[in-house]
Amino acid sequence: MAALPTCSARLVFAAAGLTATAALVACGAPTASLQGAGASFPASIYQRWFADLASKENIRVNYQSVGSGAGVRQFEAGTVDFAASDRPLDANEAAAIQRGVVQLPLTAGAIAVAYNLPGCELKLTQGQLVQIFEGKITNFKDVGCTDQPIQVVVRSDGSGTTYNFTNSLAAFSSSWKNGPGIGKSVNWPTGLGAKGNEGVAASLLQTKGSLGYVETAYVRGALQAAALQNRAGAFLKPDATSASAALATIDLGNDLTGSDPNPATGYPIVTFTWVLLYKNGNGGKQAPLQTSFGYALSEAAQKQAPDLGYVSLPAPVLSKARAALATVGK
Repeated sequence: MAALPTCSARLVFAAAGLTATAALVACGAPTASLQGAGASFPASIYQRWFADLASKENIRVNYQSVGSGAGVRQFEAGTVDFAASDRPLDANEAAAIQRGVVQLPLTAGAIAVAYNLPGCELKLTQGQLVQIFEGKITNFKDVGCTDQPIQVVVRSDGSGTTYNFTNSLAAFSSSWKNGPGIGKSVNWPTGLGAKGNEGVAASLLQTKGSLGYVETAYVRGALQAAALQNRAGAFLKPDATSASAALATIDLGNDLTGSDPNPATGYPIVTFTWVLLYKNGNGGKQAPLQTSFGYALSEAAQKQAPDLGYVSLPAPVLSKARAALATVGK
């Protein structure tokens, strides 16, 4: 991406942490504006990238972290310039978008099983994890820790994080597959609901003995991440090395939407996360869209991922994503 004169910029966050707006406050040229909405899973890294864009380019990006389900609905309604989702559209859903759709993986990460119980080093088999979310294991003493009731926390909103988490639970256990099943929203057998990764993390921080699922970047403060058993039997925590090892085994396919809910290598619950762009009909937004997501797929942007709790895209995925971006508006 060609360097342009730097403008002074500021990043404005809503009090609830759900909206980040990268806004230019002093620049000679007119500012392009983009509106996006969707997944909370990648919100932290998107906020960083959009702040970078505000300081380097005449582009203002307003991204609302409302969850994958709400973001996709806004994209389908044509009320945003782009959406973000941790679950890509399937072939039928993509075909229903009248303006066409290009789905770009922008970053990746692990979904952690986070818990608030100081002194507990939690290691869970796949079966134990399923039984906790089925409400069959209700006390930390039954999984090798102290006597403390488990308060499960789940997502209350439609969520790609939930889709990927329940997809893994279904791969771990036929009882989950044939019971609550897979979806952005499911009928949880147990648990208190919270909105967004931000909301789940906040609930976990407030409650000793709580346990839930969040993107790894949200495991902070008093929270710890459990070591989970993968398909090969190894117990691993969701760090950059174990997540990268699992992601490297996933074949995204020609449409860049592949996944593996139970990889044999590395940490077992990992996912890419996607941005949805209209194939056609972007009007005057074509140039800022290309610039914004070209930057997200740049080496400079991708190098920021590990420090923010994400995983940089592998080189072959980056190459395919850049080629897909080039087809937008063509």
